[in-house]
Amino acid sequence: MLTDIQPGQDAPVTQGGFAVEVRGLTRRFGANTVLENLHLSIQPGEFVALLGRSGSGKSTLLRTLAGLDEAPAGVLSVPKARAVVFQEPRLLPWKRVWENVTLGLRMPDARRLAEDALGEVGLKHRLQAWPLTLSGGEAQRAALARALVRAPELLLLDEPFAALDALTRLKMQSLVGALWTAHQPAVLLVTHDVDEALILADRVLVLEHGRIALDIPVDLPRPRRHSTLGFSELRTQLLEALGVKEG
Repeated sequence: MLTDIQPGQDAPVTQGGFAVEVRGLTRRFGANTVLENLHLSIQPGEFVALLGRSGSGKSTLLRTLAGLDEAPAGVLSVPKARAVVFQEPRLLPWKRVWENVTLGLRMPDARRLAEDALGEVGLKHRLQAWPLTLSGGEAQRAALARALVRAPELLLLDEPFAALDALTRLKMQSLVGALWTAHQPAVLLVTHDVDEALILADRVLVLEHGRIALDIPVDLPRPRRHSTLGFSELRTQLLEALGVKEG
């Protein structure tokens, strides 16, 4: 049973044992229906990737789960402890890296927590750096540390690697996989990259016309590569669901 919530209010963890439970979510912007009667459940510790064509409502769903957009009453439950990493690092240039990591935290040991989180993402040596001196990959690592320091039960990733070069993107995928293994939050990754979804996720969803059109488990051994048995077949299935047919 879902808990009734009011727009903008944090919801408690679902009563059914899910980290996330959504039923009948509809989001409209004027005459445009972006999400229509959407249903979604995510288990605690499950890594879910969400694919969809541009404008399919992926970021709208993520922002609703994050509490950044209002949700109609009585349609979703999410953990109170959640964090978001966006495509842009969104670091404040007038605050040092560790201060960006601890933004909003009211704890006496906030700096130590920042040091620990930055150490996990390989940025402890940049603790006192200014954000404008960071590379793109380093800035996104700092954004991950900012999410990590909040010990989220739900980590929401909105195309966090889209602006990175190919090599840095591969390194960041590996880092996110390692952090998920170590901390085991539920994860929802919004991405346009089918390969990225298959490398990282336990389950891949395809969003189309405001609903989940495809929901497939990725039961492949980790670490995964393109040569992993079954990878190519799942890739083809997802591409076809997205309207792409390989020659």
